[in-house]
Amino acid sequence: MKNKLLLNGEPNSHHVKDIAIFDRPEMLKAVLNKLSWQILKLLSQHEMYPIEIAKKLGTHEQKVYYHVRKLAAAGIIEVAKEEEMKGATAKYYKVSYPAFGVELPFGERKIPTLGTPVLSEKMRQFFIPFLSNDTFDGKIIVGSPDPHGPFKARARDGHYAAYLSLFLGRYTKLPDDFTIKLDVDVKVEKEERNNLILVGGPGTNLLTQESNEHLPLRFNVKSTAEGFLFGGLVSQTTGSTYTSDNIGLIAKIANPWEKNKRVIVLAGNKAVGTKACVLALTKFWKETLKNFNGNDSFATVIQGFDMDGDGKVDSIEVLE
Repeated sequence: MKNKLLLNGEPNSHHVKDIAIFDRPEMLKAVLNKLSWQILKLLSQHEMYPIEIAKKLGTHEQKVYYHVRKLAAAGIIEVAKEEEMKGATAKYYKVSYPAFGVELPFGERKIPTLGTPVLSEKMRQFFIPFLSNDTFDGKIIVGSPDPHGPFKARARDGHYAAYLSLFLGRYTKLPDDFTIKLDVDVKVEKEERNNLILVGGPGTNLLTQESNEHLPLRFNVKSTAEGFLFGGLVSQTTGSTYTSDNIGLIAKIANPWEKNKRVIVLAGNKAVGTKACVLALTKFWKETLKNFNGNDSFATVIQGFDMDGDGKVDSIEVLE
């Protein structure tokens, strides 16, 4: 028999079960009998042995043995366990599949992707506690497009949060409140600093700038008499300094403002570096999170590349 999936349910509430397809006429013949059907119904409720089935149905046990052998030979039922009983071995049977059917070679049609795809275990750990009961629990913070902060910068990487939101939307329900906020709004509303995903470097996102001192890898931001200077990403582990525009940081840390909450940072030296980080987490997460072990002090350096020569970042490399 071929094993397939039987889809059932209403929109937004789908269920599947295994279904065995009869591919030989003698298999179908095994169930086209009133007694065989009664046996199947009993075994679908719990495991039973033939004499027990005969007593339950009020019929001769030899008839039950005959149909049980035919059903077992067809693969419709199978032995679940064996027990010693009054000097003999009693075989308890169960139904092999929860559904059986006949399939003819026509009538297939495409349907939209249904239900919520399963998030990999490593990604699930990385996004704890942002994904709570299949609903996104947190805020995605982007830099304001207006001049703001000590660099008086206009954020040019906030739109990359839309791609991240589409990715997360595959695994979560739509939250009641708006998920994406500007950094200048959250600066004022400090009570909203719960679980945060910060998109954008410290030059354009004020919360990335505030969390910089708590990151395992930090951006070199200095205050001078002439103003603020940005000197790239510095690794305390290797001592390396990364200044290229297409370099970025992905980090997960404990929230420095709110106990038991978390902060994820996707930040580049420039906008292209932030884009590389978003791509790294959504399309190349296996490579990106290969060293993530579930703790709240994780950071990795990402470099973006334009592999097809169209002037846009489409691939990444994990530098450390």
